[in-house]
Amino acid sequence: MIPIRHAFAAALSLAALAGFSPLHPVGDAIAQEPTAALAQPLALSDMMLGPANAPVTIVEYASLTCPHCAAFEENVFPMLRSRYVDTGKVRFVFRPFPLDIKAAAATVLARCIAGDDAEKFFGAVDTLFKQQNLVIAQTTYTLKQVGKQSGMSEQAVEACIGDQALLDKLSADQNFALEALKVGSTPTFFINGEKILGAMSFEELDAKIKSLLKR
Repeated sequence: MIPIRHAFAAALSLAALAGFSPLHPVGDAIAQEPTAALAQPLALSDMMLGPANAPVTIVEYASLTCPHCAAFEENVFPMLRSRYVDTGKVRFVFRPFPLDIKAAAATVLARCIAGDDAEKFFGAVDTLFKQQNLVIAQTTYTLKQVGKQSGMSEQAVEACIGDQALLDKLSADQNFALEALKVGSTPTFFINGEKILGAMSFEELDAKIKSLLKR
C-alpha cells in the first residue's frame, strides 16, 4: 500500500484530507466476475456520458495525478467522444482511483463543481488534467483557482476538499475497485467487462470498439 496519508496532509494545508487513505483495502469485498461487480451501485454515483443502452460500455479507472490518464484525456478521449459516445454507440463511465491525496482532493473538487451534472464533471476533470503539473506542484492554490473559475469561493473549495463524508465515499469506492475488480494501477479500462491495463492509443481503442459492434 502507498503510505501517503500523512505525507501529503501537511503539504495541502487542509487537515481534513488526512482522513483519506487511498489504496487501503477494507478486506470485506470478494473478487467477483467483472461484469457483475461493475454493475453494483457505488457510494458515489457514476459520472457517465452516452446512452445507458449503448452496445459498448467503457469504464475507466483513473487518477487525476496520473500522466498516462492525462495523455488519454488529451489525445484519445476527444475522438472517442465525437465518434462513438456522442453518436450513441458507447457509454463512457469515469471512475476515480486516486493514487495519492492530491488526486483525491482534485477528485472531490470536480464532484463539488459538478453536483449531479455529468457534463460539468467531465469539464472539470478535463481542466484538472490540463493543469496536472500545477495540481501536483501547487495543489491548494491550483484547486482554489479551478474552483474560482467555476464560481466557488476559496471557503467553498476548502469546505469541499475537507468534506469527510465525500472523502469516505471516494475511499470506499476505491477499496471496492481494489478488492472486487483488482484495480491496482491507472488507467485501467473495462470494455464490456474485459479488463485492459494501461493507456491505449485511439487506434487500439477504435479497433476494439469496432470488433464489439460487429457482434
